[in-house]
Amino acid sequence: MRMLDRAVALTIPAVPKPIVGYFSKRYIAGPAVGDAFRVARALESEGACATFDILGENIRSLDEARENTGAYVELIRGIAAEGFASINVSVKLTALGLLLDRPECLENARRIAGAARDAGGFLRVDMEDSPCTDATLEVYRALRPAFGKHVGVVVQSRLRRTIEDVEALTGEPANFRLCKGIYLEPRPIAYTDPEIIRRNFTLLLERMLERGAYVGIATHDEILVWDALRLVRRFGLSRDRYEFQMLLGVEDELRRILLSAGHRVRVYVPFGEQWYAYSVRRLRENPQIAGYALQAIFKRG
Repeated sequence: MRMLDRAVALTIPAVPKPIVGYFSKRYIAGPAVGDAFRVARALESEGACATFDILGENIRSLDEARENTGAYVELIRGIAAEGFASINVSVKLTALGLLLDRPECLENARRIAGAARDAGGFLRVDMEDSPCTDATLEVYRALRPAFGKHVGVVVQSRLRRTIEDVEALTGEPANFRLCKGIYLEPRPIAYTDPEIIRRNFTLLLERMLERGAYVGIATHDEILVWDALRLVRRFGLSRDRYEFQMLLGVEDELRRILLSAGHRVRVYVPFGEQWYAYSVRRLRENPQIAGYALQAIFKRG
């Protein structure tokens, strides 16, 4: 069945959009900001917090980048007005024009970071595929002097370069989201063996904690959660020095286990009109769900 599910995952773009929408409900909050707020309220009721992400990094013009920037500024103000315990947003810099005009992208990022700082919140600069890594870290470095604790960045244990990036970025206080990474990169750039990716995740986390960084430990892999808890105990970290991070709709039970043990947990809450591309990616990453989609198509017929 797994082989069939993987085969189905490769054909997801041919699946009717309503079917993809049905099976993606667990991964995205919905098309509107109100949907995201509703999901975040439910998460808060169980003790978790949210980071909000407006879907739509595939842009073709700087006008779209400016629209996305304005949408993030309004989102931050909306989160503050709603009285959420945590004002936290995540953005992919390609949505702000990274591949079109890097100086303008930086200015757009400054606007969002400024709004986050003014609201007492936080901006997470998300990481994309390897052609964007240098430029993303360059923007993050440019933001840190002015916005300090109000900005952080994502790094991926899949990439061979990440240990050097961590060393370079922890010369001053740093805030990371550490994840495995979903982008399939060439072997000279990235590790391809799942066990090596795991071991590198633990190595990176250890180095970050040694150097005093705050880390969002972003994984649904319970082996890595176990390793992270081991390191938390070893370093004697208080609960305000780290957090676990998860995707909406993935490993809800593990999230609740961590919450019940008193750990801080943050859930990535994506929303927006551009939900389809994100949904296709999620379905490709989870072949079992893709298999369910196939069954639904046959039932529909």
